[in-house]
Amino acid sequence: MMSPPQTTGLLHGNGLLLAAAAAVLLLIYLIAVRKLNPFVALMVISLGLGAAVGMPLKSLVKAFEAGVGGTLGHIALLLALGTMLGKMMAESGGAERIARTLVATFGERRAHWAMMLIAFIVGLPVFFEVGFVLLIPLAFNIARRTGTPILLLGLPMAAGLSVVHGLVPPHPAALLAVTAYHADIGRTIVYALLVGLPTAAIAGPVFAKLITRYVCADLDHPIAKQFLEADDPSRELPGFGITVFTILLPVLLMLLGSWADVLATPGSLANDVFVLFGNSVMALLVATLLSFYTFGKRRGFSRDTVLAFSNDCLAPIATVLLVIGAGGGFGRILIDSGISDATIAATQSAHLSPLLFGWLVASLLRIATGSATVAMSTACSIVAPIAAAAGNTVHPELMVLATGAGSLILSHVNDGGFWMVKEFFNMSVTQTLKTWTVLETLISVVALLLTLGLSAVV
Repeated sequence: MMSPPQTTGLLHGNGLLLAAAAAVLLLIYLIAVRKLNPFVALMVISLGLGAAVGMPLKSLVKAFEAGVGGTLGHIALLLALGTMLGKMMAESGGAERIARTLVATFGERRAHWAMMLIAFIVGLPVFFEVGFVLLIPLAFNIARRTGTPILLLGLPMAAGLSVVHGLVPPHPAALLAVTAYHADIGRTIVYALLVGLPTAAIAGPVFAKLITRYVCADLDHPIAKQFLEADDPSRELPGFGITVFTILLPVLLMLLGSWADVLATPGSLANDVFVLFGNSVMALLVATLLSFYTFGKRRGFSRDTVLAFSNDCLAPIATVLLVIGAGGGFGRILIDSGISDATIAATQSAHLSPLLFGWLVASLLRIATGSATVAMSTACSIVAPIAAAAGNTVHPELMVLATGAGSLILSHVNDGGFWMVKEFFNMSVTQTLKTWTVLETLISVVALLLTLGLSAVV
């Protein structure tokens, strides 16, 4: 990371920290209370903070633009490609194929475990909301066919999607943290699976089995009936093997890239090829191109239809991109103003673990803003310089997991996911707090504890 330029700011030391704290609180107020668009709020607060601490006015906008560009230069490509891959999977019936196969393998009595694994796999290339809408018809139909309570299937599904969203590359949110902390993506994937699978199991099937004794939801509501009526068992679906291979291809390529020096002599053509195709952007590009064939042409879709799929799915991610970019701009202001340096000094003097600090910052931002993506992107901007200053005392891969875990905590009424879960499962606000909010908090705490345990081992 570039060294922050020397500034002739008006504030120093604790004054900078207080200004940053006030800015974060004001950001929370504008988004959570005043309902200001997060992108606009981040931009206003970033520029206002820079001016308040004495950054040269002529450099404010340039610094913000540099942060936005530096963040989106990588993540925009990942978001676009991942969204296309998810769209092709949805339209082809690939998710339904995975669901049917795993439920048949696990059996009806263990369908809730199958739903967790389905969500874990399907959620890799898509955002939580996309994966939820994609899989909810399967949960409703499996619940009807097996006589299983919908929450016993739906909560493990939500847990699998949420864990992948926060912890596991190549999901875009996790990749954002990988980039910010300069983590090795192969090791991050391995560590994320070690932490993520038991976390999803505890917060998903285990918790769902317990909570469904006290909270019940039924399928007798319009949303469920719509999906139940749309169920078509005779629909021709892609094969299980080719579906899973297409979805997991980016992960496999990234792992090969991470192990390039083991598989081939450094500097050789083979090594360069492994590194090239192991790059996250290249890996997702290859998988997306493959999906145009496996989920497109082989399913009978014309070129025009595939083009329409890939074009139409990009519009909804525009807001996400802007918010992520604004989070990067905010982070650049923190660096250029000297606030990051002051935060590093204060953290080092307090002897607070960078892992715990990353989790705490992301948690506070998540509770305040309601967005896991905003919490992760903003927290990474704040915490990354601290993690870098800690040197070899903390693994950047574990910083990804700790920050991701914090970004998932305590979803409540300011989170769109909260209302999505409430409406689709036909629950009251109180029931949603008892189920979804507790589930998200379990994920956050369990993932943090497992990450801290893993840090003692690695």
